Amino acid sequence: MRQHQKFSVAEQQILTLGRILETLREEDDADILIETTISYIREQFDYSLIWIALYDRLNHILFGKGGVIPSSDDNSYLEQRVVLSPGDLLEQVVIQQRPMGVADLRLEKRAEGWQEIAVKLDIQGTIMLPIRYKDRCLGVIMLASKRWGYLIGSEAKALLMIVVGELGAALFRLEMELQHKQTKHPDEVLLRLLEKIRTLATLEQRLEAVVSVTHQFIVPNRTNVYWFDPKEHSFWRRISTQHLNVGKLSQNKVENAVTVEDLSDFYYALSANQLVWIGEGRSSLKSYSTQKLLKRLDVRSLLVAPILWKKDLLGFLAVEGKEPRIWSEADKNFVKGAAGLISLVSLTEKTETTIQQIQEDAILKSQIVESIYNDENIEQALHNCSAKVLNRLAATRFLLLFREREESEYNFFYQSQPHNRRCLKFSLDKLKEVDAQLLERSTQAVGVENLEDDLRFFNWRSSLLAAGIRSILVSNCTNQKIPDAILMIASENNRSWTTTEKELIQVVAQQLGVIVRQWQLIQQNQHQQQIWHTFEQSLRILEPIQNTNVNEEEKQPEIIVLEQIAAILNCPLTALLSWNPGEKFAQIIPGFVNGDRLIINTDTTISIQTDVLIHSAITTSGFVSVNTRDLPESTKQWLCGSGIGEILVIALRTAEYQPTGVILMADYHQRKWLPETLDAVKTLVNQLAWLRRQKQVTQLLHCKTEELQQLNWYKHRRFEDIRSNVVMLLSQMHDLSIPNNQLTLTRHQQLLRQLDNTVASTTALLKLEQWQLIFNRETISIASLIKHCLKGVNKLLKQHKLWVGVHGLGQKLEEEQSYIDDSLISNSQLTINGDIVKIELILSELLIAACHRSQEGGRIDIWCRRLEQQIIEISITDNGSIHPQLLEELQQDMNSDILVPSKLKQPPMKHLIICKKLIKKLQGQLDFYQLPDSRVVSRLLLSIGEGIGKRQ
Repeated sequence: MRQHQKFSVAEQQILTLGRILETLREEDDADILIETTISYIREQFDYSLIWIALYDRLNHILFGKGGVIPSSDDNSYLEQRVVLSPGDLLEQVVIQQRPMGVADLRLEKRAEGWQEIAVKLDIQGTIMLPIRYKDRCLGVIMLASKRWGYLIGSEAKALLMIVVGELGAALFRLEMELQHKQTKHPDEVLLRLLEKIRTLATLEQRLEAVVSVTHQFIVPNRTNVYWFDPKEHSFWRRISTQHLNVGKLSQNKVENAVTVEDLSDFYYALSANQLVWIGEGRSSLKSYSTQKLLKRLDVRSLLVAPILWKKDLLGFLAVEGKEPRIWSEADKNFVKGAAGLISLVSLTEKTETTIQQIQEDAILKSQIVESIYNDENIEQALHNCSAKVLNRLAATRFLLLFREREESEYNFFYQSQPHNRRCLKFSLDKLKEVDAQLLERSTQAVGVENLEDDLRFFNWRSSLLAAGIRSILVSNCTNQKIPDAILMIASENNRSWTTTEKELIQVVAQQLGVIVRQWQLIQQNQHQQQIWHTFEQSLRILEPIQNTNVNEEEKQPEIIVLEQIAAILNCPLTALLSWNPGEKFAQIIPGFVNGDRLIINTDTTISIQTDVLIHSAITTSGFVSVNTRDLPESTKQWLCGSGIGEILVIALRTAEYQPTGVILMADYHQRKWLPETLDAVKTLVNQLAWLRRQKQVTQLLHCKTEELQQLNWYKHRRFEDIRSNVVMLLSQMHDLSIPNNQLTLTRHQQLLRQLDNTVASTTALLKLEQWQLIFNRETISIASLIKHCLKGVNKLLKQHKLWVGVHGLGQKLEEEQSYIDDSLISNSQLTINGDIVKIELILSELLIAACHRSQEGGRIDIWCRRLEQQIIEISITDNGSIHPQLLEELQQDMNSDILVPSKLKQPPMKHLIICKKLIKKLQGQLDFYQLPDSRVVSRLLLSIGEGIGKRQ
């Protein structure tokens, strides 16, 4: 019977627990839930004190909701409000959310207030349980008895925890339902507002409806709609709950305006579609901007939502309060939704204007395209385009920037501005990488509303601000990472650029890119023609090489090529560092210099072995690019221009031969060298290298040929003279036969000595002048010189029966021939200084030529006179005939085509040319001309020596 009774008690407990749990799940009244819980605990557990309190999270307070108190009619203890303090037992239960027990509540000082009640009611053992749902504490249950201690059985503990847990879940459910009922539902209000808006006709009525509903939903002090003016860069109040006279507000835009410059952070936040809120101690803006905005609008709390269409800011909806206020999420969502409704309905106001603007933009685009393809004048096409764009955007300047690929700065390719504005003369720096990427990735033009505050295009900011520009619209004209052409629309006022304007400028920029590309193709074509013309001219450089005596006024081939290289590269400085094979120092040949800051010290000789530029060029097969920062001081001493930044050098190479020069090209800093132009320059450099080698080889061979011709003539004449002397001496010796007396023996010995001297002179000639002429310094009297020469041509004079008259010697020539005449003039003691043997041969050659020209029985005159202190003139005149052109060529020593036969290449003219060049080496001069009476003159100028000559 006892076991059956225990089972019945347990079953009864389960049934009771089931009923209480069902009640807790289904009941919707918190008071009934608490009473049911109290009743269950009082029936199932032996506790003298039962107290249930709910927790207020915001104020950190427990509110008593009822319970059971022993033997007392005062239930005020059960309804009391307990403020939780740090260290209290109840505060620990709430914070830690775990049960706590006290053996004797009368002695517990941490239970302030309840300690006195425990003493009064004789309460000892106490248990404090948190009423919680998940991690959220909803209240506290206190169970106390008059027994000492707080331990309970496991079954009782389990039942108690199940009931308390279900109570927590029920209280949390009721709290959520209450919050839901108390929470505002902006979606429902907005739907009703949308239905209302559909019935209204004008935009102003719709704005008033939105403002009115927003004011009723949030209940602020004021609700306003501000509209944005992009050109004035300011907001003006359009609708307000305090002023329903729209017309009055519209006429006082300036008075109600809020400028962007005053509230830049506020403006940028709205442009980024961000909600701006300022409440009690909190703000979405910086503290400085918060105070400035509150002061400007004369409020203490503010909730603002932007009105946007696409990415253009149309205005904002503002909810204003005179007192600090915490804005709920419902308030924020409603204002944001209401602003979105305004952005949708605002389009109807300017539908006709927008359609008309779209049509005008389409016409503008077509006109620009038509002017591009129909107008051959690029400047006229740009003028028409700029006029239309500036008129459409109400901007100040139309700037088309262009950058050469080898340069880093942007120059103004074209610019248009009002007549009272000056053209911009400066250049803009290279785009920073971040700005170049911005232009490359953007699908529309990039607008900068205020250059002073915006970091985009930062390296252009100072120059543009100095020019009075405050706002710009920038677009890439070409699809390049670093664009060659950029279109910039500028305004002198801070202003906003709409999406439509940005898209329009993007299209215009792409069309202008066609113009720029067309211009580039024209320039490239002209450049190619210039290169081909340069090649054609460079081939003509070979022509002067045929003439070794080039006129000094004519440009050297090296200078011509250097000028051509400067034209191809468009660089302001070119020069040649030149040397001959075997030399250790290079000379500077300036080619093209354009600029005061590009200077080369041409008076300096440069060491080939130690100079950095020369060493880099001759050790590299192609071009070498160097910056002046990397040059040593020794190189900067001759390359001393302050404007020189980038340097390009290349050696003059001819196959396996050693370089004989280095071409130097220089420009300002940050110059880029284009590969296509460098290929053309390399061709010119190779051509110049072979040209110089051909010139050097030709000059060397020409000099050697002249020397050998002179040597051959000289030796031939000497050997003729020697042979004549030897024959004469041998003839005389034969005439003497065998000497048989003393006189004959003496004469015989004298002839042998003369023969020895002749042979000795031959030995010296063969030994010392084997491959080159040797010039000795001797003196001889003028009379002896002429006497020896006449003696050598005496036989030829007899053959042609010519008379010779010598004038100006002052003495009688001891000649046996009656063909020689002379006059007595006081110049006989003058002496000639130089290589007497060669001078005699030259004078004899002139007499021989005069003999061959003269007719039989004619006359030859030799005139001697002193011109200056150290110069004597010997003129030979004859009545012979010679062609005037041949005489002119002989006088000017003109080099005719080496492949064409000429009388100048045949004796005697060839001999006379050799004499002319040889006498020049002897520091003399030989001229040929014809007198008015047709006599031919051979005029010889020689240096006068001191005293009587060594040779008689």
